Amino acid sequence: MLEKLFGFNPKETSVRTEIMAGITTFLTMAYILAVNPSILGETGMDKGALFTTTVLMSALPTIFMALYAKLPLALAPGMGLNAFFAYTVCLIMGYSWQFALTAVFLEGLAFILLTVTNLREKIVEVIPPALKTAISAGIGLYIAFIGLKNAEVIVDNPATLVSLGKLTSGSGLLGVIGIGLTSVLLVRNVKGALLIGILATTLIGIPMGITNLDGVFSIPPSVEPIFMKFEWSHVFTAEMATIVFTLLFVDLFDCIGTVIGVTTRANMVGEDGKIPNLKKVFMVDSLSTAAGAAMGTSTVAVYVESAAGVNEGGRSGLTAFTTGVCFLVALFFAPFFLAIPAAATAPVLVLVGLMMMSNIWKIDFFDYKESIPAFICMIFMPLAYSISDGILLGHLSYVIVNLLSGNRKNLTTGMYILAIIFLIKFLI
Repeated sequence: MLEKLFGFNPKETSVRTEIMAGITTFLTMAYILAVNPSILGETGMDKGALFTTTVLMSALPTIFMALYAKLPLALAPGMGLNAFFAYTVCLIMGYSWQFALTAVFLEGLAFILLTVTNLREKIVEVIPPALKTAISAGIGLYIAFIGLKNAEVIVDNPATLVSLGKLTSGSGLLGVIGIGLTSVLLVRNVKGALLIGILATTLIGIPMGITNLDGVFSIPPSVEPIFMKFEWSHVFTAEMATIVFTLLFVDLFDCIGTVIGVTTRANMVGEDGKIPNLKKVFMVDSLSTAAGAAMGTSTVAVYVESAAGVNEGGRSGLTAFTTGVCFLVALFFAPFFLAIPAAATAPVLVLVGLMMMSNIWKIDFFDYKESIPAFICMIFMPLAYSISDGILLGHLSYVIVNLLSGNRKNLTTGMYILAIIFLIKFLI
């Protein structure tokens, strides 16, 4: 039954492992329940309604992924895309949040069209093997950086952009303790090390005054204030087209990069380089974005934190199903789940980042036509704070380096087309 529902293979994993992996993925993603309402609330949207919508549009798409694509991938309103929604479209450009939701809905419809026509799959096939490996490693660096930043181990610095934070007290100290504790658990091969690390670090944060538990149970607020609040008066304008294109572009390559990275880490990529049920993954992603807009949130995306569950041994849809159920539980126990501080999830993100770099040996660093683009791809993900920009720059450099060095046999028509599209993106 489990095999039919979730693609569960008892030879590769166990029910206990899948459930632990699902819980781990949830705990590394739980921050979105606090962050998304906070960001989108800046536009004037009802924060209570946003919390409920964030939970539902994390739980339902993830369960859909579990049952339809049968992969350990979780979805939720995407970070970065919610910031673009709130700060760029609404606060800087001056459009209403209803206008922004309409743009997200149109983006979802466009994604459905691209998925049905298999264009998204063809884009994945065009990406060279070295870059696919680099994407996984780059995402590792990216999520490790996010973890260190969230824990305030790395902080802003006007002179040097970033610098080391205060490690002797507060969130920085708790983050360091969590990294050390979780590292020891991993070294000692403790089952569920990542999950235990999150929970233990959360408990340590109580006497430090960082973990603040304010109640356990709560009744979910209504989504009515933001449900189906579209604004159709500006649909056929250049401004709407520009915003939809931007959302589409960023989401497309963030999704591709995340799926490649996580499935590569899970050893799910076939010898032919193909990812199982890829079209189904893209369809879940597309439908979830359109549904999320109707529910009142920004673009729903596949989460890179899915790698945390994969590294706990998650290999089937049962992992994603567990994550989705955890989100539904969070709907009624929000105070408890929101008490988990960023410093407690940071160690998992840092160590998963390490794990995602484990396949880097597949890149021949002495073959510069392969290694230079791969390095550019990897390094720009954390430095530009964008998975999609890393992919774009990596692919562009791959085509340029191979073209100008006389290695045209390494390039396909699809690579040229994709490079031209990327170049146009940077020029406009």
